Formats: sequence, C-alpha cells, structure tokens
Amino acid sequence: MNAIEIEEAISALAEQAFDAASFPYAFLEAFGNKATTIKRLKGGSTNTSDIEGGVLQRSNIHIAVCAEGEVTATLNTLKASPATTKAKAKFILATDGISLEAEDLASGETVACDYKDFPNHFGFFLPLAGITTVKQIRDNTFDIRATSRLNRLYVELLRNNPDWGTSERRHDMNHFMARLIFCFFAEDTDIFNGDNLFTATIEQMSAKDSSNTHEVISEIFRSMNTKTTDRKKENIRSWADGFPYVNGGLFSGSTEVPRFTKIARSYLLHVGTLDWKQINPDIFGSMIQAVADDEERGALGMHYTSVPNILKVLNPLFLDDLREQLEQAESNPRKLLNLRKRMSNIRVFDPACGSGNFLVIAYKQMREIEAKINELRGEKDRPTDIPLTNFRGIELRDFPAEIARLALIIAEYQCDLLYRGQKLALAEFLPLDAENWITCGNALRIDWLSVCPPTGKSVTLIGDDLFSAPAEQAEVDFENEGGETYICGNPPYIGDKKQTKEQKGDIESILANKTKRWKSLDYIAGFFIKASDLIGITNGGCSFVTTNSVSQGQQVNVLWPLLLENTTIISAHTSFKWANLAQNNAGVTVVIIQLGEKYSNVKKHLYEDGISRQVEHISPYLTAQQTPFLANAPRPITNLPLMTNGCAAKDGGNLLLSSKEEIPPEDHIAHKFIQPLWGSDEIINGRSRFCLWLEDKDIPEIEKSNFLKHRIEGVREMRLSSKKAATAAWADRPHRFVEIRRPKCSHVIALPSVTTETRPYLTPVFLTGDVVISNLAFALYEAELWVLALLSSRLHYSWVKAVCGQLETRIRYSNTLGWNTFPIPKLTEKNKEDLTRCAEDILLARETHFPATIADLYDPEKMPADLRHAHERNDEVLERIYIGRRFKNDTERLEKLFDLYTKMTTPSNKTNGKKKVS
Repeated sequence: MNAIEIEEAISALAEQAFDAASFPYAFLEAFGNKATTIKRLKGGSTNTSDIEGGVLQRSNIHIAVCAEGEVTATLNTLKASPATTKAKAKFILATDGISLEAEDLASGETVACDYKDFPNHFGFFLPLAGITTVKQIRDNTFDIRATSRLNRLYVELLRNNPDWGTSERRHDMNHFMARLIFCFFAEDTDIFNGDNLFTATIEQMSAKDSSNTHEVISEIFRSMNTKTTDRKKENIRSWADGFPYVNGGLFSGSTEVPRFTKIARSYLLHVGTLDWKQINPDIFGSMIQAVADDEERGALGMHYTSVPNILKVLNPLFLDDLREQLEQAESNPRKLLNLRKRMSNIRVFDPACGSGNFLVIAYKQMREIEAKINELRGEKDRPTDIPLTNFRGIELRDFPAEIARLALIIAEYQCDLLYRGQKLALAEFLPLDAENWITCGNALRIDWLSVCPPTGKSVTLIGDDLFSAPAEQAEVDFENEGGETYICGNPPYIGDKKQTKEQKGDIESILANKTKRWKSLDYIAGFFIKASDLIGITNGGCSFVTTNSVSQGQQVNVLWPLLLENTTIISAHTSFKWANLAQNNAGVTVVIIQLGEKYSNVKKHLYEDGISRQVEHISPYLTAQQTPFLANAPRPITNLPLMTNGCAAKDGGNLLLSSKEEIPPEDHIAHKFIQPLWGSDEIINGRSRFCLWLEDKDIPEIEKSNFLKHRIEGVREMRLSSKKAATAAWADRPHRFVEIRRPKCSHVIALPSVTTETRPYLTPVFLTGDVVISNLAFALYEAELWVLALLSSRLHYSWVKAVCGQLETRIRYSNTLGWNTFPIPKLTEKNKEDLTRCAEDILLARETHFPATIADLYDPEKMPADLRHAHERNDEVLERIYIGRRFKNDTERLEKLFDLYTKMTTPSNKTNGKKKVS
C-alpha cells in the first residue's frame, strides 16, 4: 500500500463506530497487513501481548484498547511491558475510542489526540507499512489527505463524465481541478469573505441529489471572472455575488463544469472540510500532479521530493552565498540594502519544473532572507522586492505547469501572511496578476533565452494567463532587469536505449552538430548542454539532479568535453539516494552537479554523505583532481592477466539447455557434448544451465543424433532470418557458437557482466576449466587466485562504478574500461601471497553457507558475518598496499586510483613503449 491508500483506510476506520474488539486488527489492516497475518494474530499464534486485550505484532506495534479515561496509564503500561521489549516493537498505541495516544519507541516522538482526529497523524505511523519518509511529511500530513480526497473526486467525476477524460477534454478537467484547489485554499485563508464560503454555498444551493451541482459551481466561477462593477449587467446570481473578482486567467474562458453524482458531491463537500491553511505548496504540487496523470495515479503520493534534497541543489547554487552576505552585512543599512537589491534581480529558472517544487522552495527561502533584511533595517511591513515573475519554468504537460504557477501564488500569499501579517497579505492578494511566467512546452525545443533572458528583454513564449496554449502566448518582461540567472531542477533522465523517436530527435537537434556520438547520451545531456550555453551569456550558474550515469562510463567521454569548453564544475554531491515517499524509500541513485563559468574564481566544494570539503578542482568523475578522460584499453595498463568476454551462441536458444533431461536418455551421442554454461544469472542465482558444445570435427557424430540434427537446424533457420549480416554469415556452421573465447585451461575466474548496486562487492567465482562462460560474463583463464581478491575488493568496485557506468540501477561491467584501466601498484610476491589467502577466505566463507546463492550471501541486510569479515580483511590487505592504511571512503579511493591512472598513462612515465609499473 502507498501513503494515499493508507490514509484512505485510516480515515474510513475513524469514521466508523468505534468497536473495541476489532479496532487493533482494523488498524493493522489499514497499514497493509494481509488477511492471513490478521487471522494468526486473532487466533493468538503470533500475538505475544502480555496485556489483557492487547495485540502485539512482533517488530511492529503493541496496541491496547482500554476503559474510558485510562489511555495515558495504558500507554505507560505498554511501554513498561516486557513483551514490548522482547518483541522489539517500534510503536505503542492506546485508545478508549474517545482519545488516542501513541509513541515511537525509537525516537520518543508521541501523538495525543481525539480519536476521530487520529487520521491527521497517520504519517506518524507510516513506518508500520515499511514506508520511511522525511520528518516534514510526518509533521504535516494534510497534503496527502487532500490529495487522497481530490483523487477520489477526480476518479468519480471521470467515471460519470468519460468524455472529460479524453485527450480533447483532459485540459478542461485539469483546469477545473486547479480552480477547485484555489477555491478551497481561498475559503480557509480569508481570501474569500465568510467561513467556508465556497463549500457552504455549494452545500446550500445545490440539490442533495446533485442534479444542479455543476450549475452552482459554474455560476461561482463566472462570478469570480466578472468585475464587481459588471456583475449586475452580467446577471450574476445574488448568492454568487459574495465571491471576489480573482482575475489572473484562473476563471477565464469556459465555466463549464462536469456533472456530479451524489457520491461526487459528497466527496467535494468532504474535501472542503479539510483545513487548507495547512497546505505546503512545495509538497502539494507534486502530489496533486499525480491525480491528473493516469500513469502516476497508481503511485499516488510517492513522488514527493524532500525539501532537504532540493536544498542540496539550491544552497550551493546561490542561497548559501546570500546567507553569507547577510551575515557579513550585520546591521549595516547600506550593505543590507545592496543585498536586497541584488536579490530582487535574481532569476531562478527550472527548465523541467513539473509542479514547481524547486521554484517554490527557492522563493520561500529568498523571502525568509529578505524578511531578515527588512527586520534588521526596521522595515518589517515592507512589501517584497522579490517578484514571482523572476521564478521561471518550462514544463511539457499543461496541468503541472498550471499547478506550478498556482503553487507559487499560494507560496507568495503564505509568505506575505508570515512576514507582513494577514491584513497586508489580504489587501494585496486579489485580483491576481494576469501574467503567466510558466511556459508549457518542450524545454529542449524552446530557446531558453526567450523564456529567461539576461536582461529585461521581451519573452515571446509566455502565456498571458494560466491556461493559454503556447501558440497564444504573449510577452512578460522581468520586473527587475539585469542580475543573475540560476538554472536548477531535476530534468528527466531517460537513458539512451529508452528514448522515444521524438526524444531522440530532441537530443539530435541540440547535439548532432557538436558530436557524432550524441545517440549514446542520456536525455538529460540536452539540458546540461543548453544550460552551459546559457551560463556563458547570463551571470549565474546551473545545478541539476541527475542519475550518476552522466559521471560514469562512456558518457563522460562524450558529454564532458563539450561542457568543459565553456563551464567548470563548481560543486557536486557524490552518489546518494533521492528520497521520495515510495515504500521502503526506493529512490533512484543520483548525483548533483553545479556548473559555473569556466574561469570562475568561486570556491569549489565536493559533498559526500552530507559532508562538504573545499577543493581546488572537481573532475567529471566527481573526484577532487584533474583526471584524463578514460578510454577503452585493448589490454591492461599494468601486468594484470587478460580478461575476455565469454562465448556468444547467437543460436535462438537451440544450443542451450535448462537441464540435461532435455536430451532423450537413449541419445548417448548428444549427451557426450553437454557442457555446464555460466553467465551472470548462473553465477548470482546459482541456476544450472548447460549448452551443446560442438566443433567441426564432431560433424560425423552429429549426423547420428536426431536431437542434435533438430537443434542445429533450428540454429540454421534462426541465423538465416537474422537481419544482422554477421550472424547470417554463420548459418552454414550452425553447430558452432559464433563467438568462441575458450582456451584449454585448468580453471577460470568468472565475473557477472551485470550486478545490482545494492550488493557491496562484485562477485567473481572460481570454476573448473571444463565450463563454458557465456557472453553474459567475463572470464580470466588460468588466472592466479590473488586476481579474485582484486576483483572482490571495495577498491575495484568503486573504480568500476565510476568508469563503467550503470544499466538502470545495475552496475555494467566492462573489461576494456573497468579491468584494463584498473591501476595497481607493483605487487611483490608477499603481496600476492597475502591476497591469495584473502581470496581463499572469501571462497571458504561462501562454501560454509552452501547452498546459499551469491544473491543470498551478498544481500546487504543478510550478509553472513564471516563472509563480511573475509571481505573486510581483503580490503584491509589490498588498501594497505596502496596507501599503508584503509581508505576513509569511496571518494578517497577514487582520488588515489585516478592519480595512479594519470601517472601510469602519461607518456613521460613510459620508457621505450614499456610501462614503468607492473
């Protein structure tokens, strides 16, 4: 279950009549516990509570329903219970159906509320469903509740008005939802006069059977788009005349409203009962966006980007500098005035703004700094000098673009309320300005200078209201000319293999005239290129969240020579998880890269695990030194043994066997040619697979086996039908693998070609020489055992992650990039002996846990202690060879490796074509 589904279940539970006997089980069911789990708890087999009427779920929660007025005492009893401790319960909860109290036993945080209000605190209990989330969401769960209600309304309206869900009318539906959100917010923040004016009017003026609900709402919308002086002439109904004139294009155009069912009317009134003063525009925009997106609605509430993560982008980009200037200004009026003027000219531009998270956070942070300036200057009630039109965005889809502007409008009102008071905030809020500074369009096809120019020149792709199409867009100038432009955001990644034809066309339009290798780049490369072009014209910089693929593998060689022509890396966050609301917080691994002008004198900072250090240089591999661009090496740069890719059958599966039993038992000839086959899946998951290994000399025997002849004919047909000429050319030798790399040997070290990044190490295996290594693995034939220690090390793992790149969230190994370029110091015989013992210890530790697979053994949560110790010992031995001690972290490992690589590949370090190192 996701957060939205849990909120709905908890709300439904609170609305039901309280039943003491069933409450604990209903509560657990609301957080995703299966019926079988509930049944076992009810039966007592898994309920280990030592309190009468208590329900204790191991490693989760201890619940007790008590007599009226005994809630606090019961909670204390639960906390002191030996069973609570023994079962490692994370939460305790007590209720009498009137009040409810709970405690997070790890953090000590508590909840105490009326029973009917406990859904307002459902975020507190999200860890019960395996959902880890940021504190901000736990503290304010309104946004999830509002999204949940709006989603139910949206789905019900589309069910009754299917034409509003078509591509022709989807814009109208999204427009309607944006209007509703504004109305709910406005009636709870006194923007509308009277209590719950919007909701109450609908409840009073629309029939309970919902037959005229759409007409009532339509009339309210019409009123808000009509100036008060014109309402009599426009025949606005008296009950709608109390609504203010809003303008801003929000209620312009058609006021048609979808027809309501009784259920939809009930949902609408229910949404109106929420306290919309609690809305967080920086969170809510992302969530409400999912309501109107068919693909995202199934993961509703799971795409929220945490404020701390957004600040990892914005702080180094420009906010830290503003705060530093504020601190240096102290109480100097002139310095404070100059800083305020500077801030009024800063433009923040997100070219893939979605529902506006980055823009909203930037605006709120700048308003906070400005408020401190005004306070120090004794001008607390002063209107803001920071115009919303300085926060520009481009978004491909119209609804997120609309929500982005609405979120900024709400953020502006909330900031005015916070820093200037309600009276002044209300006085200046309406009517809304008709300018629209969020562009709906394809960011890679739009000239960014037209959206966010370096001076106040006209903008030709901005709409004159919230809902205009790009073709109708007019001009909006910056209120304050000149200044700095900061580009930021979280653009779409989309790897080179997953791009649509249109997306490939976008990349081609930007990069085809810059590099012949543009097809190999991720989609986000286009955003980096356009940003680097803009940095050279405007005074500022850019910072993007991106998958770490742009600083790994072949993309570095293609993208970064282009970027570094005009820019330099000012700051970077090395790989970390981009947190969201998904179950188990399964975020994507990202980096943050900030670019500035090429010869900028700004101090550079490298961040790892939240810790910053000042450095002289940041490389595209996100290390603190200048590094060459790594190229594929045909052979190892040191005296390491040769690693090759395995054998490729290209047979349509006809030469492969899932078991020996596929061959008839009486066919003794075919059985002679069975060989074990090992690829990534076989190594990692321990699956047995075989192949038919046939050579030219075996053709006479092949003719005697019907099974072999049938299989070989299947190979022939597959190769003949192949569109690849190289494969089709092998149709006349259908008994053979096409690519054969299998020398006669006593043993082989094999390594999966792809492995998940969740494993802490690469996982080579030691096999006998009679096996066939497939092209889904790499092989070192007759390699000494100390080589396995190198491959199994954290040092090599760090190198491979940096230089080989990834396939989605998996590490993609490359022998020419990962192994042949791997720099090692000269190893003595003693070094090799020590490493051999380490390799033996790793293999013995694995063997101890047979039949556990590599996947089982290297699960980071379940890795056996003896195996982990063997790897740590291996790392200790190897890293002491490099620097005499363990490395502090992966960043330090990479810096040493790149330093060695540079020395080993610099021409001056080679003599007569021979390397000085071994």
